[in-house]
Amino acid sequence: MGSPAGGGSRATVQASADAPETVPRTGDTRTIPGPRRRRAHRLAPWAGAASPPPPSGAAAPRRRGHSVAVSSVTATAVLTLAGCGVLILHLVQRQTGTVGLLVGVGLAMVPLPFVLGALAWLNLTARVPLRHTVFCLAWGACAATTVAIVANNWTARYLTSHQGPLGELLGAGIATPLIEETAKATALLVLLLPLGQRLRCHGRRTGRPCAPLLHRLPAPRLPRTYARRPAGPHARGRLRLRPYLRPLPYLRPAPPSGGGPHRRSRPRTLAAGVVLGGMTACGFAFTENALYLGRAFTTDQRQRLDSIGLGDPPSLRDFDGTVQTFVLRALLSPFAHPLFTALTGIGLAVALTTGRRWLARLAAPTGLLLAMALHGTWNAAADLGTDGFLVVYGALMVPCFAALVCFAAWARSRASRHAARRGRRSAGVV
Repeated sequence: MGSPAGGGSRATVQASADAPETVPRTGDTRTIPGPRRRRAHRLAPWAGAASPPPPSGAAAPRRRGHSVAVSSVTATAVLTLAGCGVLILHLVQRQTGTVGLLVGVGLAMVPLPFVLGALAWLNLTARVPLRHTVFCLAWGACAATTVAIVANNWTARYLTSHQGPLGELLGAGIATPLIEETAKATALLVLLLPLGQRLRCHGRRTGRPCAPLLHRLPAPRLPRTYARRPAGPHARGRLRLRPYLRPLPYLRPAPPSGGGPHRRSRPRTLAAGVVLGGMTACGFAFTENALYLGRAFTTDQRQRLDSIGLGDPPSLRDFDGTVQTFVLRALLSPFAHPLFTALTGIGLAVALTTGRRWLARLAAPTGLLLAMALHGTWNAAADLGTDGFLVVYGALMVPCFAALVCFAAWARSRASRHAARRGRRSAGVV
């Protein structure tokens, strides 16, 4: 039998209502298009509006909350470091003059390729991203030196006015290492802060679209990928990463080996601590060398002008201060500051990756205190004369530098051995 008379007409009416209106085109007329839905979807919806469903067969829309957060944090960091760079350039130019600044920067760049080359070779093991190394280098050259110059000048004036000659010794041996090592260690802590995670948009998880950045409400925290209290027979011996720090991929502990209960620090994590600390100290040493070399050149230039005014002929001995400063800071001790801050980086890496609670609590403060002690001893050796300086240099600095070189060679060889072993396993599986 055929369908009822009303059913076909009702279906036809419903289909015609759902179908878009079309006007037949004649020779002298043209169809007027309706509202363009595709263009309407390009506008960013408000926070209260519902997000339109993606068309069938199309890929899911890309979430831009993380990119916005990363770009805002990066822009803030770049602007802050640029401001510190302009300020430190002005401070150095006031103390050295324009000519002294140019000479100091030129001489300070002589040991820079060797230090950066050594750290880049060690970074083959650590695999620290380029943006993190550049940030540490810029922090040491701009932010840390700005804080150190301002704080050291104020501390030196305060101690000298209250303690006299004893204040100078206290400032060089205690206050200066404390200020400088703390300023350099701050770069490592800034890298571990979860700054970009608090600005992310969680529209996909909450079902609401991402609002503009100025109207965005604080989103809930993402769930942790690790348990707060690990279960198991050895739960007390393990240590999780701190919840207020960002777990970086190169600062993660290795899994327990041999059935042991504790996690351990890998050669990669220790090498990453050395690379981060060394990069920060390399930038700090560059700006400090430019300051001291420029100041020594300005002083020698004034003495040379005075000798010419007195009728004495100019000679190369007029620049003995510049040559002595260059030999001391650029040739004999280019790795001094990287050696100091490397101890802080190793302590922080051990604290984040070890599974022993007592070691995690003591590693970072111990590394920072060792860096301050070694730095203070190095500063005090400059006041002991040539013989005392050579004794401290040969008895303390040379063994510490040799130990750091041996550690770098061990970490690099062990990483190469592990890479070759993984290559053989993959080849055997295939």
